[in-house]
Amino acid sequence: MRSVALAVTDGMLHFELAIAYEVFGSAPAAVTVPWYDLTVCGPAPVPFGPFRLKPDRGLGHLREADTVIVPGWADTDVEPPADLIDAVRAAHRAGARMVSLCTGAFVLAAAGILDGQRATTHWAHTEALAARHPAVEVDPDVLYVDNGRVLTSAGKAAALDLCLHLVRLDHGSSVANSTARRLVVPPHRSGGQAQFVTAPVPEQDDHPLAALLPWTIERLDQPLTVEDLARRAGMSSRHLGRHFRAATGTTPLQWLLAQRIRHAQELLEKTDDGIDAIAAATGMGTATTLRRHFNRTLGVPPDTYRRTFRTRNHPGNRTHSLLKRP
Repeated sequence: MRSVALAVTDGMLHFELAIAYEVFGSAPAAVTVPWYDLTVCGPAPVPFGPFRLKPDRGLGHLREADTVIVPGWADTDVEPPADLIDAVRAAHRAGARMVSLCTGAFVLAAAGILDGQRATTHWAHTEALAARHPAVEVDPDVLYVDNGRVLTSAGKAAALDLCLHLVRLDHGSSVANSTARRLVVPPHRSGGQAQFVTAPVPEQDDHPLAALLPWTIERLDQPLTVEDLARRAGMSSRHLGRHFRAATGTTPLQWLLAQRIRHAQELLEKTDDGIDAIAAATGMGTATTLRRHFNRTLGVPPDTYRRTFRTRNHPGNRTHSLLKRP
């Protein structure tokens, strides 16, 4: 998925376009894997509110890209331009991975790409998307939806979550984390297991989970239970579950498992530790348990993941998109 094309035209939102350009336009300083070849495609020049955008190529170039990203569409009451819809549809037919950020979903839907698929958009526009395109299964409650070749995000910050998710799919956890550090954002928000989307650790000092979650992450090698977490937080297990659901969108056990899997990814990428050692370091107990949860979550066994996603210390390994898309 080396080549990425941004589909732009008059009426696009600045923020979502800037997010995609920032993530895919240049690699973080510490990353040495081949980065994306980014092209901005659209009519020239494009009026862009107070700005004026000069695309690199015309919309016809979209069909030559591995990944096509459609930023937010400003006026969802207005049908997207026919030339944009035709170009997006042609790119999809050519086999491109199609991505919409925020209300860019209206463009993919108008092109028929979301028919029969689960999708999301900014919460304020989910009802309009569902009403205008009844063939689309609109999910208003998630940060993003990954259908494999077609991915859609909710609004604003969720667009960044999806962009980092794409980097994680293509280059692995370590590279995605480096990208997030450069942008000074949480490295991975995953949550409902099907979307693989966790909410960030609450940053408010007075939040009931603010101290608990970092404490837990530092002890992933220990056999922690919900009762252990509740005891540490000074509340009942049921009360803890309510706080977890509100803050992370998932249960304490699901969140804990996601942290263990993330830690296992990092160890597989950065170390030569055996699977038994990684299982112990992540609190999985045995290699069998680690393999079962890892395969169920990511769609590949740990050994395959290690061969696929290596850091710069293993330059002989090529990276490519391998992880399971729900």
